[in-house]
Amino acid sequence: MTELAALAGALGAILALLGRPRLALAAGLFALGVAEVALGSRLVPGGLAAKLGSTEGLLALAVGLPALAALAAVFVRWPALVPPVVVAAAPFRLPFEFGADNRLFIGLGESGRLGRLVPLYAVVAGAGAALAWRSLRGAELPPLPRMLAAPAAALAALTIASLLWAYDPASAEERLAFFVLPFTALFAVVAHAPFRAWLPRVLALEAIVLACLFAAVGLAEAVARELLFYDPKVAIANSYTSYFRVTSLFDDPSIYGRHLALGIAVVVAALWLGRVHFWLGAGLVAFLWAGLFFSYSQSSLVALALGVLVTSFLVADRRVRRAIGAAAVVVAVVGAVLLVLLLRQESADRVTSDRSELVSDTATVVGNHPAFGVGVASQPVATRDEVAGRGSPEAHVSHTAPLTVAAELGLVGTLVYLVFLVGATWILALARRAHEPLGLALVAAFVVLFVHSLTYGLFFEDPFTWCVLAIAASFVATTQPVGHALRLGRFGVPDMKRASVSRAR
Repeated sequence: MTELAALAGALGAILALLGRPRLALAAGLFALGVAEVALGSRLVPGGLAAKLGSTEGLLALAVGLPALAALAAVFVRWPALVPPVVVAAAPFRLPFEFGADNRLFIGLGESGRLGRLVPLYAVVAGAGAALAWRSLRGAELPPLPRMLAAPAAALAALTIASLLWAYDPASAEERLAFFVLPFTALFAVVAHAPFRAWLPRVLALEAIVLACLFAAVGLAEAVARELLFYDPKVAIANSYTSYFRVTSLFDDPSIYGRHLALGIAVVVAALWLGRVHFWLGAGLVAFLWAGLFFSYSQSSLVALALGVLVTSFLVADRRVRRAIGAAAVVVAVVGAVLLVLLLRQESADRVTSDRSELVSDTATVVGNHPAFGVGVASQPVATRDEVAGRGSPEAHVSHTAPLTVAAELGLVGTLVYLVFLVGATWILALARRAHEPLGLALVAAFVVLFVHSLTYGLFFEDPFTWCVLAIAASFVATTQPVGHALRLGRFGVPDMKRASVSRAR
């Protein structure tokens, strides 16, 4: 069953992202669904069929299937709604827990614990069914830009197939079922959604409203000094420190901080292009910054700083660019000097909060499995068993996305990952040249996500990574003259802008 699920999922990823005939796309989405059900069944003690065959299971199917069909019908009628609905659902984890103690394997979490991305899964399932139906019915679906779709498909397929040699099969199955398979489908449904002229404004508004919601809850937690959702590590740390870290609607301060950094980056992009009044934009940045401050997330602050720096560099004139470049050099030199001074007084582990030891240990795993790695989600257990020899797997997570890719997928996966980043940069550059407000906001968001993943991890496991790139792919795929310019190697900015506006309308 595991082998068939891995092969079906890998094939489904390739067909869903690269399939050109209508039947190939529908078959890819179906294969992803089959792999999801197969792995989900393995995660359910006693089997999924036994759970669904009970009275409660039949009742859940009687309610859930019509609701899913209704959602799919909405997306068939208005497919352009897929991106904004996916973005709205992406960050929310409902307080559900999964386990054998629950009658249907799913139930309410205890003590304020958060669960999985259930709203997002429901939206992606409905959008996937709608896309398959539209494909089979002959809807016009432009092929996705190969520069991004090909490495994305290869990376997803390799990650899914690595279940076959995973060092930690249980964690691998869970990672695939809850992240890789659904997010591959997410990329497919958003990238194949038709692009409309109103979409950039709606998406920017969503990003800002969501960030403001998270900041408001975080500030309320800071005032009350009480977390809305419980996390043992954060709760214990808060009881022993003079400052109080908040998590807002999440269970991790760094994830909360990353979402606020995304919101600030979008506002800064809008400010640079004059798409929002200066004082309104400044007030939003101040409010979101206040919420970010109480996360005390250093990784989020670094990601935000680099996101704003890159955004500002792209739109500023030559004089300002020189100033930004000089300031960046000064900050880098000062930071290097301070790091050297700190390392003379403290150990590298203490200065980096044990990250240097994690990097060193993970690098050992990379050396032990150079070709194809230890398989998806297996790096923590492999590091514990092969290097540390003790402790829980959570204590050995590398917190560095590129290193995790190298450990879990080896040299082959690392090369695919690098090509994926090149494709992502290419598609974002095309989107910005054709529609600067949209492209600049997407660039800012992607920089924040990528930089944050270098010190915290969770790059491909963040749905917004796939949302950002899928929106850019949808725009480029819909604006056919842009794709034609890409094939011919011409980058006539005025022509691309006119083409994007006319096609979007």
